[in-house]
Amino acid sequence: MIVGVPKEIKTAENRVAMTPAGVSAFVDNHHEVLVERNAGVGSGISDQAYVEAGAKICDDVKEMWRRADMIIKVKEPLEAEFPLMREGQVIFTYLHLAADRHLTESLMKKKVVGIAYETIQLDDGSLPLLAPMSEVAGRLSIQMGAYCLEAKNGGGGVLLPGVSGVPPAKIVIIGAGIAGASACSVAVGIGARVSILDINFGRLRYIHDIMQGHVSTLMSNPANVEEQVAYADLVIGAVLIPGAKAPKLVTREMLRRMRPGSALVDIAVDQGGCCETTRPTTHTNPTYVEEGVVHYCVANMPGAVPRTSTYALTNATLLYGLELANKGWERAVADNHVLKKGVNVAYGKVMHHGVADAFGLKCESC
Repeated sequence: MIVGVPKEIKTAENRVAMTPAGVSAFVDNHHEVLVERNAGVGSGISDQAYVEAGAKICDDVKEMWRRADMIIKVKEPLEAEFPLMREGQVIFTYLHLAADRHLTESLMKKKVVGIAYETIQLDDGSLPLLAPMSEVAGRLSIQMGAYCLEAKNGGGGVLLPGVSGVPPAKIVIIGAGIAGASACSVAVGIGARVSILDINFGRLRYIHDIMQGHVSTLMSNPANVEEQVAYADLVIGAVLIPGAKAPKLVTREMLRRMRPGSALVDIAVDQGGCCETTRPTTHTNPTYVEEGVVHYCVANMPGAVPRTSTYALTNATLLYGLELANKGWERAVADNHVLKKGVNVAYGKVMHHGVADAFGLKCESC
């Protein structure tokens, strides 16, 4: 199989979908890997490193897309890439289709096979290709929240850990999955007052145990969310329903009750966000103020730390990518029910219930 690795074109996205070690693995399995020139520079990976691993460097991205049987990316295809896609081509990347009807319809029109990292799901419900980026985004959310609370960025001038004689900030985390737990770990570690909410009592008990009681755990319901948000200096939205749009748990009215200069970081923005006022932002223009609250809603948060993110992501995606290449996508998903859950669209049909439900479309089965 010919595998293409393009340079990401999303604003300030410096991750790359394959490392030189990944190239070596594909080449050892008798596949040809085409890497667009400078695709890895933002993650500190040179073209020479790819060449030494066995890749061919492409100056013509159109030619790379034309030749590749499978495109492996980090982020969803953007408008400029739509004309490059062709029928039957496998696109293996984060897609987040439930939050983007235009992208969904464009992939269907092109009759590509869209396999989404974020919906590949193990039997225990975990998401192995989303987990590493959720961990990065969760840890990063506290760092970005601290940035938002600085006065020069429109915040109220609050230091998260406080100082002697001044209490620490209150951080409210909605969602206790990988992202929420990672945010909680950092928040507790710096000495903030932390509350975390979830609908899964088992997750709350786990968080309470690993944090040794240094966090308040609460069942997530409208009353508890409203009460906690009202007194928060920083709210972290970390809610996820695999393949579906995130529920709007934080309303505009709740934000109006927060102290002006408070902050919101919505990690769920890729899936539409869990706050009523969320809209996607970029690394070059990451924040906006609404209802007196500084919002940070960057849709590719891990792109802020591309080297760490690239290696964390490719550690997780490599074996699945190899399976797709070695067997072809149809046999691979027939043999692996975990990988099968990643198929979102194929040959003009929606293959994932979360995507179909988001837009009222018919869902086919693989």
